[in-house]
Amino acid sequence: MIDFDCYNVSYEQTGYFSKLVTDYLNHSSSLSEFYSYQPSLEGIKASIESRQSFDTPRDLLVEVLAEQYQGLEQSQRLQGNISLLSKKNTFTVTTAHQPNIFTGPLYFIYKILHAVKLADYLTKELPENNYVPVYYMGSEDADLDELGQINLAGQPLMWQTKQTGAVGRMLVDKQFMQLIDAIEGQIGVLENGPSLVQLFRTTYTLGKTIQQATLELVNSLFAEYGVVVLIPDNAKLKSAYHSVVKKELVERFSHELVSETIAALKDHYKVQTAGRELNLFYLLGQSRIRIELEKDNYLIKELGISFTQTEILTELENYPERFSANVILRGGFQETVLPNIAFIGGGGELAYWMELKKVFEAAEIPYPVLVLRNSFLIMKQSQYDKLGKLGFELPSIFNNAFDLLNQLVKRESASNWDISDEMKAISVLYKKLQEKAATIDSTLNEHVISLEIKSAKKLAELEKKILRSERNKFVASKRQIAAIKEDLFPKNSLQERRYNFSDYYGRMGKEFMQLVYQASPALEMQFTIIVIK
Repeated sequence: MIDFDCYNVSYEQTGYFSKLVTDYLNHSSSLSEFYSYQPSLEGIKASIESRQSFDTPRDLLVEVLAEQYQGLEQSQRLQGNISLLSKKNTFTVTTAHQPNIFTGPLYFIYKILHAVKLADYLTKELPENNYVPVYYMGSEDADLDELGQINLAGQPLMWQTKQTGAVGRMLVDKQFMQLIDAIEGQIGVLENGPSLVQLFRTTYTLGKTIQQATLELVNSLFAEYGVVVLIPDNAKLKSAYHSVVKKELVERFSHELVSETIAALKDHYKVQTAGRELNLFYLLGQSRIRIELEKDNYLIKELGISFTQTEILTELENYPERFSANVILRGGFQETVLPNIAFIGGGGELAYWMELKKVFEAAEIPYPVLVLRNSFLIMKQSQYDKLGKLGFELPSIFNNAFDLLNQLVKRESASNWDISDEMKAISVLYKKLQEKAATIDSTLNEHVISLEIKSAKKLAELEKKILRSERNKFVASKRQIAAIKEDLFPKNSLQERRYNFSDYYGRMGKEFMQLVYQASPALEMQFTIIVIK
């Protein structure tokens, strides 16, 4: 097993997360009305109690999963977890994500392993119930620009396909196979690179849908952890959400409720999504088109289709799979078909879930505990040692390279360039001038204040010039800081948002997954720095 150390810092310290997220983690009273339970063991208990009174379609869920996994190799733990879902004392810990090609950004892996870790933690802490980790696939998303690319070894790889519509329903084509060749060129020389490329070639085969390939890939990567993958693009599952879709078609209830919540949120936080008057899409073949309402007609303009209310309700009755929830109603669908007690999501996901509490209440669907997904910074021991030699403690690595160099220069410079004492003395001088001027003419006070402001600006400019000259004496340190920052924060972003797991898996194999699992907090919700020895 890989030897490593873990260090935790608060999400607030990193500077990479929104005020809404940090306020949520700090239990700010300004957010308390927008969610149901605290992200704690007590909150989980309350969520379980709420879920027990809801009639989850467990038999239907198990039936659909049996169909989805038919013909696939299933680990013993996975088989056990699917079987457990039929029991009333089994609950799920769910994370959701679109079927990004080759899993997309690193946090795809982090989210799923967090679900595993939390389920295992609850099994120990609340053993009277069973807990199953679930990856809920957002396969109806149509944003190919986001889902159809990965960054590998710092190089972007794009799927150049002409297909459009729901990405999950798209087919692996020749252009996709070319991507696997490109990946092989990047990681084929790594110890575990050939086996990972072979896994890609086995799961992504010509003519297979992306959602099916993603199911197979995730099943292979997480076999030992018993992760259940659910593809919700399914007529049987959607029939269980029939009443809510009908309510939306007839009453358009969600938009007004979300608008009310946004009005209450926007004074303090950035609004995540406003939704639309009708928060449904029409899904036919690979096309996913917004349903628009004009007078009494429901229009699917791109297909030239129009329904009256009676006709569209008949369509819903006969073809529930043709109706696709957008972001406002998607969470309700997830919580209807799964016996879910906790939802693990990123900062953006938690933000829009907080806009949906009234929607859940109106649809009479239990609202889960919201858990911020784990985030990691992976660094080598040599980088950690370099930071120490440069005089930096770990939390400071989240500062930008310019600020880090300034800190080092101020600390290490042999020159007595600091002029803070002089600036304080000048401030005292101007206060005396104000007092003297006031005894002569009170109108002179504003003039003295103006002179002080101008003087302070000039001195600040002088300090910057002095500091710039000092920085030139630390060229080697500047290069070292820049190199570390670019590796740990590519394009000034977090690794997890820029890198794909293939770089790490190619070097470490399955031990990479085990490392992340071991380093994963369950409910602590702190940013974790992993130092690989």
